[in-house]
Amino acid sequence: MDTEPRTFLRSENRRFRIAILWRGDAAARREATPQNSRFVRVFEALDAAGIEAVPVVYDETFADLVRDQLLTMDGVLVWVDPIHQGKTRAALDPLLREVAAKRPWVSAHPDVILKMGVKEVLHRTRHLGWGADTHRYATADAFYAEFPPRLRAAGPRVLKQNRGNGGQGVWKVEALPDATVRVLHALRGSQPEELPLEAFMARCEPYFGWGGCIIDQPFQPRLPEGMIRCYVSGSKVAGFGHQLIKALIPPPPEGPDSPQAQPGPRIMHGPDAPQFQALRRLMEDEWIPQLMETLTIDEAWLPVIWDADFLYGPRDADGADTYVLCEVNASSCFAIPDEAPAAIARTVRDRIARNVESDTGG
Repeated sequence: MDTEPRTFLRSENRRFRIAILWRGDAAARREATPQNSRFVRVFEALDAAGIEAVPVVYDETFADLVRDQLLTMDGVLVWVDPIHQGKTRAALDPLLREVAAKRPWVSAHPDVILKMGVKEVLHRTRHLGWGADTHRYATADAFYAEFPPRLRAAGPRVLKQNRGNGGQGVWKVEALPDATVRVLHALRGSQPEELPLEAFMARCEPYFGWGGCIIDQPFQPRLPEGMIRCYVSGSKVAGFGHQLIKALIPPPPEGPDSPQAQPGPRIMHGPDAPQFQALRRLMEDEWIPQLMETLTIDEAWLPVIWDADFLYGPRDADGADTYVLCEVNASSCFAIPDEAPAAIARTVRDRIARNVESDTGG
């Protein structure tokens, strides 16, 4: 993908039309309105900014209709998970590339997702201040050769398939005697399981076919203190969410379906929340610029909404918190803080203005 932003919008005396695209069946497509969608606040914010937003529901069975509809738009905002009820983006991403090449700009563009919205970004940016002892296994052979000695030497590890969501393909792995391991899947309701290391690794082999690699990070002992989700629109922080997660934490004696095993609510905060200002400064002043440089992404191609998930790392010499990146979500970042829809609208408006200025030679 070109790293320089392309011009897809025409300068016309009309409201610009932006599609908001999500996955659903034929009935959902017929019945979709801005008011009955979960993105109602985003529709309202775009309308307040003078931009018409149109609901577009996608499924592979009517992909041609969606393609034709998107080609009438000035831009497309996409909220589709990498994996949803057994369906992937294998057909959607080529469609979005085709659409973006012909006229509308797409956010997040599939090529941007492949750079920043996959677990491989944890390896490519491991040298940044949010990095950890992160490794990448590109083939099953490399996985079988390198992971066992690393697990024995470095303590509990977390393995992650390259593309996924909702904890799918994310495992905590602890070495036990006699070449066995204790593993815990991050999917809700999972129980710890003990089995031979070789059998577990064989279970992971399909990840190379779908995502192309497996990422390996150290387990963070401060996980029970929660995860901080930093929401970003373009290159500016749009808010935070803090949640006491239960993924990769063994369930209590009451069992994985008990109330005690359920994650706490994600408490949303605006971008100015005092407790997160150190993280905000790091993101806006250092880590996002370094991310763009490392991945060769122009600021105008950053998604209109994305998030970076952080766990608390070891405290530094002064006792201050450090942060370890555990995931970037760029395919389908939702729910979002109350302040985020207005931030999305500002980012969309700025990109439209930039493209119109380019069209008119300004």
